[in-house]
Parts: sequence; C-alpha cells; structure tokens
Amino acid sequence: MKSLAVRALIVAAVLIAGVFCILPTFVSSPLPGLSSILPGKIHLGLDLQGGMHLMLEVETNKAIENAANNLAEEIKNTLRDKKIGFTRVARTGKWNIDVELPANAKVDDFNNAVRSGFPTLTSLGQQTTSEGTKILLGMNAVEQNKLRTRAVQQAIEIIRNRIDHIGMKEPDIRLAGTDRIMVELPGVKDSQQAISLIGKTAVLEFKLVAQNVTQQQIDSHNPPPGVKVYPMRSEEGAGAPETRIALEDKTLLTGQYLTNARVEIGGGGSSFGQAAIGFTFDSQGAKIFQQVTSQNIGRRLAIVLDGVVYSAPVIKSSISSQGQITGAFTDEEAHVLAVALNSGSLPAPVKILEQSTVGPSLGRDSIRAGVLASAIGGLGIILFMLVYYKFSGVVADIALAMNLILILAVMAGFGATLTLPGIAGIALTIGIAVDANVLIYERIREEQRLGKTPRAAVDTGYERATITILDANVTSSIAALVLYEFGTGAVKGFAVTLFFGLVANMFTAIFVTRVIFDYLLNERRIKELSI
Repeated sequence: MKSLAVRALIVAAVLIAGVFCILPTFVSSPLPGLSSILPGKIHLGLDLQGGMHLMLEVETNKAIENAANNLAEEIKNTLRDKKIGFTRVARTGKWNIDVELPANAKVDDFNNAVRSGFPTLTSLGQQTTSEGTKILLGMNAVEQNKLRTRAVQQAIEIIRNRIDHIGMKEPDIRLAGTDRIMVELPGVKDSQQAISLIGKTAVLEFKLVAQNVTQQQIDSHNPPPGVKVYPMRSEEGAGAPETRIALEDKTLLTGQYLTNARVEIGGGGSSFGQAAIGFTFDSQGAKIFQQVTSQNIGRRLAIVLDGVVYSAPVIKSSISSQGQITGAFTDEEAHVLAVALNSGSLPAPVKILEQSTVGPSLGRDSIRAGVLASAIGGLGIILFMLVYYKFSGVVADIALAMNLILILAVMAGFGATLTLPGIAGIALTIGIAVDANVLIYERIREEQRLGKTPRAAVDTGYERATITILDANVTSSIAALVLYEFGTGAVKGFAVTLFFGLVANMFTAIFVTRVIFDYLLNERRIKELSI
C-alpha cells in the first residue's frame, strides 16, 4: 500500500514536471513572472523553420604562413637579445624562414639559439659565402599539422561566438572533414549580415604612415624597402572610389590586446555624428599603445582592419588604453565589425564553398507531413492496442501518451533542436514503446493460460519481460549515442529523439503501467484482467 502510493507520487511528479517543461513550447504568453522560471522552448531545426546553410573552408595554409611570419619576428628579437648580428630574417616561399648572417657572425651561436628557443624549426640548408651565411629554416610536419588543426578549431569557436553575439538561435556549427566547417542557421533573416560576419577575418593592426614616399611610388605599387601600399577606405564609405596609402611594414600593435569593442558616435572631423567603433586595450596593450603614440607625436598612425586602412589620424598626444575607428560606417557595418573584433580575429581566412537558403514554406510542409505521418501511425497503434488488448490496451495507450510528453519535455529541458529526422525518431519510438507493452502483455497471457491468478500472472509477466525490454532498449540507446557522436546533422536529429524516447520508454512501459496494474489489482481488487 505504502509502496504503491510512493510510486504513484513519482509518476505524478514526473508527469507534472514534463508538462511544466513543454509549456513554453505550446503557450506563447505564459502568466506574468512565470517565464523567468520556465525552461526554454523546443527549437526547430533548419529543415523545419527555414534558414541558411553554409559550408566553409578554412585556408589552413595561411595560418602556417602567419605562424612563420611571427616566428621570423621572434627570431629577430632573440638575435637582438643575444647580440647576434643578422642581415635579414624573413619568411620565404610558403612557410620557410630565410636567415642571412654577416661574415663576422658566429653561426654556432645562432644555431644554438634556434635549437633552444625554437624547437619546432629545423635547418633545411646552409650556404656560406664571402658576404656571410644563408640559412633556410622550416617547420617540422608535426607542428604544421598542429597549426592546421588548431586553426580549424579556433575558427569554429570564433564563428560560434560571433553568431551568439548577434543573437541567432540554435546555430549548428560543426567540423566537416579536416578543414571544413558546416554552419546551419535556422530562422536567419538577414543572410548577407551573417555571411559578412562569419567570413570577416577581423585582423586589427596599427602601423605608421610611411614618410618620404611619392604618389608615383604609391600608384605604381613600387614603394621603397620596408614600406607597403594599402587600400584606404574613403570617408564617403563603402562603394566610393578607392584610394591608396603607404604604410611602414612593421606592425606596432594588433587587436589581440583588445578587451572591448563597441559602437559609438564619431567624435570629431568628418566622422562627427556617424557610427564609429570605440575600443579599449588591456594593461599590456595600453602600455604598448602609450609607448607607440608618445614616441611618434606628429606622425600619422594608420588603423588597419583586414588589410584596409580605415583611418590614419595624426598623433597629437600620448594615448593609453582607448581609441576610436572611424570610416563612414553605417550602423549595421559598425555593429558587425564590433562583434567581429570582440570575438577575436580568425586564425586564417575562411572561404564559402556552399551556400543555400531553405524557405520557411518548405519547413511548414515538412512539419505538416511529419506530424500527419506520426499522427496516422500513432492513431493506428492506439486503435490496435484497444482492439487487441481491450482494457489493458488503454493502459498501454496512457503510457504511450506519457512517453511522448517526456520526450518533448527532455528536449525542451536540454534545449535540443527538433528536426525532420527527429520527428521520424519520435514515430519510431512510439512503435518501440508499444512493442515493450506487447512483450509484457503476451507474457501475462501465457501465465494466465497456465492457470495463474491475475496477480501472479502480472508479477511473472513483468519479471520475465523486463529483462528483455531492458536489454533491447539499452542496446538501442548505445546505437543512438553512436549515431549522435559520429553522424551528420540529419542523423544527429534522429538520434536525439530516439535516445530520449528509449529512456522514457523504459520508465513508462515498465514502471508506469505496473503502477496502474498494481492499483487495479490491490486497491480495486479486480478478479479478471481484460487483456
């Protein structure tokens, strides 16, 4: 008696919790104050509500080139610290580093410095002439593979952060192969903004404007050594005729020290009243920025974003931690750039290989067809159980309804996304759930044919069928987990609802129906089972 009451309370508590979880999905405007404690809604996947699908390729070779450039700068600093003379240290080819030492340099000291400070570099060749020694360094294959893998992983995280910043719900971002990323954005309305944000490298650099460079050298792209020509964004904004500017090749500061980027109103000059991007450096970045500005008062400092000069103001005084990027931005452009800067720069450019848009009308048709198929299948099962097992079929149908509630409740609680294959998984789960009841009922029928009482038949039937049900559901659950781990988007959607349905089935088919039968036999003291 006491055990039955406890089990009945457990069933009631689980059912109430399930209804509580799925309430936001079906009630658009819950009672005031209730929305703060209700779990999230069940979100619909790309195939149900429409949206955008992208296949991106990370240009991992560029990540290795960037690493080689950084290593070249680090080698220069190391040689200066160790007072080892050098004529040239620069990346050559794809990602090798060419080093030229003067004739009086100690080559052994250089080799020792490279071995101790740069273990990922190996010597690819050495040539000594009367003018000095040329050494070619290269990254080993293990380090190159690490850089490729890290570039793709970082790109996934940065793209996910950018999408989260603009509030897109339930994005699906995952690795597809070795250097490709699949992005699905359900419900996205501004596809151009999404593409612009995802593909923006967002490399922020600060460089000094080169002096004593003629306009002819700029126009002919033939600047003096140590100078590079960059396109400059016009004050009239995007689409205006392009101008060019010569900058010193050395990068004084990068965006890696940014702590915050935000949309502001331009504070002066031609940008007054227009959207601009304010930025703040961390303590280390502020120290570098102050040093750069204090040492170059009177010179122009260019702000370069993704290889384009947005502004090049004259340094009038020392600046520490804050600044502003202007460039005739629209509000949308400024917002996208601020988000990109806040989420960090991509370690390598990404290229869009595939782009497709799924319309919401297709999603509505999919939902209608999937729900109709599931409803017809479910109704057929319900009628079969009622006809074949009579009143016991009603018990099975109650468990089936609770099973469906629990599947949706768990999905809402975990924030899972419902897809078209997921609807197929729910339909399959309904069949599996009924199969468990069929096993139990057939066992009970066998025991009754042997002359046992209803009480003994129910006890034996559940005892013998439970092991078979558990075995079948556990193995199927393992298969669902494997599908989720190694499957693609559509397979994952199927695996999610299948797994949740199997877990719910073990509770409803074994526990819930047993509570109902125990109540009928112990409390109502029925003498004959309708089965």
